[in-house]
Amino acid sequence: MTTRPYTSVWDDLNQVEFSQGFLQAGPYRTRYLHAGDTSKPVLLLLHGITGHAEAYVRNLAAHAQHFSVWAIDFIGHGYSSKPDYPLEIPHYIDQVNHVLDALGVDTAYFSGESLGGWVTARYAIEHPERVEKIVLNTPGGTRADPKVMERLYTLSMEAAKDPSWERVKARLEWLMADPSMVTDDLIRTRQAIFQQPDWPKACEMNMALQDLEIRQRNMLSDDDLRAIGAEALVIWTTKDPSGPVEEGKRIASLIPNGQLAVMENCGHWPQYEDTPTFNRLHLDFLLGCGNGGTA
Repeated sequence: MTTRPYTSVWDDLNQVEFSQGFLQAGPYRTRYLHAGDTSKPVLLLLHGITGHAEAYVRNLAAHAQHFSVWAIDFIGHGYSSKPDYPLEIPHYIDQVNHVLDALGVDTAYFSGESLGGWVTARYAIEHPERVEKIVLNTPGGTRADPKVMERLYTLSMEAAKDPSWERVKARLEWLMADPSMVTDDLIRTRQAIFQQPDWPKACEMNMALQDLEIRQRNMLSDDDLRAIGAEALVIWTTKDPSGPVEEGKRIASLIPNGQLAVMENCGHWPQYEDTPTFNRLHLDFLLGCGNGGTA
């Protein structure tokens, strides 16, 4: 295991001009982190299951130079509204639509990790008129691996019922190729979310997609991927716990305007684990400066 200098969320944000707050996006109180001039194109950053906006704290500064960047907490996650019904992809799509409306914009660039990638892909299919370009970062929704689903469900629900330091740490370590990336500060950031009184119920609701029957009716078929008209960058990693690089290649090959970038020695949070490489690949694609590739 690598020995790393201690870092905190404030190490990532102390030179960033940003705001944190809440949008009333339709019926959903939506928490956000925002950076960048609001006159610039909107870039929406969408986190993974049981995640939160802090997944992107290391990416705000670089992207705010070019975009009005909004990292949001999905409903049922972080500090956003927590509906008392099982959350499926159409519910997240509805929230995203309301967020764009609340921001007063017709179109946006989208980048989603895991669940966020799943939502982004489906959004691009259903609302192509609102989408500029999309990035699918280790996206979910194309596979139903019972072992992965069970592991994720167990780690998440154990941490929800008992948000102890060790259980929250174990849930975060699942994301990383190198567990030493999980600092005390990151653990505490997520533990505070998991300690909310309404979190056990919220976690049960957002874990609905780990139920095989529910997952299957929400999944992205090959034909769905072929229906994505937007330019798309698929980012996969060599140590992703949810599936092999071949799955990323398959997804990218099915999207008509898709391309693949493979990041080495990262897990499910490449935007956090190897920020310089991620930011370079991401911005090259979003700004039209490059063609992806292997990192």
